[in-house]
Amino acid sequence: MIEDNFDVSFVADLASREKQIQQNYRPIIAVHKWFARRPGTLFRAILLSEFGSNSLLKEKFYRTNKLNDINIADPFMGGGTPLLESNRLGCNITGFDINPMAYWIVKQEIESLDLNSYKEAAANLRSHLEKRIGHLYQTKCSKCGSTNAISKYFLWVKLHICNECGTEFSLFPGYLISEDIRHPKNVLVCSSCGELAETSDPINPGVCPSCGEYLVLKGPAKHNSCICPHCGTTNKFPNINRGAPRHRMFAIEYHCPTCKESHKGRFFKKPDSTDLKRYNEAEENLNKIKTIFVPDEEIPPGDETDRLHRWGYKHYREMFNSRQLLGLELSCRRIDAETDQKIKNALATNLSDLLRYQNMLCRYDTMALKSLDIFSIHGFPVGLIQCESNFLGISNGSQKISIGSGGWSNIIDKFIKAKSYCNSPFEISHLNGQKKTIYTEGEWIGEFNANYPGEKRVIELYCRNAIESHLPPSSLDAVLTDPPYYGNVQYAELMDFCYVWLRRLVNNLNNDFTGHTTRNIYELTKNTNMCRGIEQFAQGLSDVFQQMAKALKPGSPLIFTYHHNKIDAYLPIAVAILDSGLICTASIPCPAEMGASIHIKGTKSSVIDSIFVCRSNDVLASKGIAISPEDLSSLVEEDIAKLKRGKIKLTKGDIRCILYGHLIRLSIRFLKPNWNKDRPIQERLNTIRTWLQEDGKLFAIEQSLIEDTIFMKESAQNSDQL
Repeated sequence: MIEDNFDVSFVADLASREKQIQQNYRPIIAVHKWFARRPGTLFRAILLSEFGSNSLLKEKFYRTNKLNDINIADPFMGGGTPLLESNRLGCNITGFDINPMAYWIVKQEIESLDLNSYKEAAANLRSHLEKRIGHLYQTKCSKCGSTNAISKYFLWVKLHICNECGTEFSLFPGYLISEDIRHPKNVLVCSSCGELAETSDPINPGVCPSCGEYLVLKGPAKHNSCICPHCGTTNKFPNINRGAPRHRMFAIEYHCPTCKESHKGRFFKKPDSTDLKRYNEAEENLNKIKTIFVPDEEIPPGDETDRLHRWGYKHYREMFNSRQLLGLELSCRRIDAETDQKIKNALATNLSDLLRYQNMLCRYDTMALKSLDIFSIHGFPVGLIQCESNFLGISNGSQKISIGSGGWSNIIDKFIKAKSYCNSPFEISHLNGQKKTIYTEGEWIGEFNANYPGEKRVIELYCRNAIESHLPPSSLDAVLTDPPYYGNVQYAELMDFCYVWLRRLVNNLNNDFTGHTTRNIYELTKNTNMCRGIEQFAQGLSDVFQQMAKALKPGSPLIFTYHHNKIDAYLPIAVAILDSGLICTASIPCPAEMGASIHIKGTKSSVIDSIFVCRSNDVLASKGIAISPEDLSSLVEEDIAKLKRGKIKLTKGDIRCILYGHLIRLSIRFLKPNWNKDRPIQERLNTIRTWLQEDGKLFAIEQSLIEDTIFMKESAQNSDQL
């Protein structure tokens, strides 16, 4: 069982490495963007710890494993990691998700595909687009004069019309477009003439070589206000009454195959008249055709979408420029004509994923020198500088590596690697300081595999609330899930951005795409706009857990990962477990994501999950019971020691989440004998809260002291090691 067989140090090391470059360890995630995917190595380890052979986890992890006839369910499948890992090991899987985009993504991840036929269709699609719009991305190299240069990224700045004099001006927050990290020098836009200049000192950059005016680093637009350069009036922005923002192209990063070998660094230029004419041509061509697939839907109100409304965006199509809309419309038409249904589904999924790079909310990373997709911070970030990527992508010839990011070639390459991984999955080991790729022959992801014709697996995916699951009693060997995060990450609001496009390609084939939005009143997230709070989250989680508990075989586990910075967010977890009649037998720490992730960087958020293991029987008896703050401190310190052996450096927030995991586990143990699930949800939440504050006051009172003491010990040990 996992309580005895899980190796925290081994898994922590693996999971933290995977989260640094997740697509290298689990290429399958490149099928389509989903949010906060937990490490695949973690769920593989969970499955092998619970159902694998009696050998050590680190030994069987890299071997081929067969868990045939094991039935696994995930009531909140999201991006599908628990199901993918279960399917790979031969388990029968059943998955539920209320969001049609989640359902579609997991279906495409698992669906078997003729990869050679896909490659041919994808190449034909890109070739077709190259003939139609490829010239719109050509540019002239400012170094050698070659007209064979190709634009990688177009940089655009938002415009504002002065409230006083009516003149339109640019909202530059700063003039630096490239730092001297991946390019020899810093690159600035001249605030006077708009030409680009390079400098070794961005603080004192000198004068513009084109016009002689002094270069400046900081721009005039800050704190939602900007002084009009023509009349001196201070203007507030955005102005919702003027509609969606207008933009001006002011810089291009490009690739020149002619002089690349003799050139150090990247290529940058100010757009010339031909560059501007090519964009105007795209605009004219878009106006000539009647768009069929460009969505006309209005952007509905929401916690995230209200930010778009404040900037004047009313319809989804307004978030794209004309060249992007032209490319997307032509792509959709070609995909719609595909006769092979599985290939069509795959290309439609590709287009949906491409959208996150082909819009006018993407930003340009001045350090990494690449486009940041719209979901890089799990929201709708409206900046003043936006980045348009080359729609087709740029192939690097014989090396077969795409140059830049965000184009069709990038999406196709990643998808091919993803589906190839399904046929030949692997693990990456770091034993004795050596990195090694180990293929687990005999394992595979999908409905079937031609190399193993005798193997049959059950795959059942449902786009519905798991409350409606109606699984037979005692039919599941485990429930394995990563439940919704109680917070303000509104996945449905974000995924609507892709859904309004995808539904136009698959609506006739999939009844789950008939709605105009993926939003649902039963979605389990905190949402101010839909008046959903902790009570709705707790009751919804409880209803699902109760359904899953009924379907579990006696003694079989319900296992899920969870963390939050606030203890109140754990109360629904305790309520759901107690309502289900289960006992929490273990709270095991493991890395969830990287602190350097853009959406949490600098927020002091924890990156350590607790793996909650719940069963109908108390398999551990008194093991792990804490009866004093000292006992609890010892448990947390033991977890920290295991994570340290896995090369994890913990923050105070991480230690707090480990502590919260144990507190919730203990609250369930103490409250179970007298628990009444029929009381109102607020009373049940208050019962957990009261135990933490009063009956468990030794833990509650000493919580901060335990946290601070352990953190100080940890910091001192780290200092000694340095």
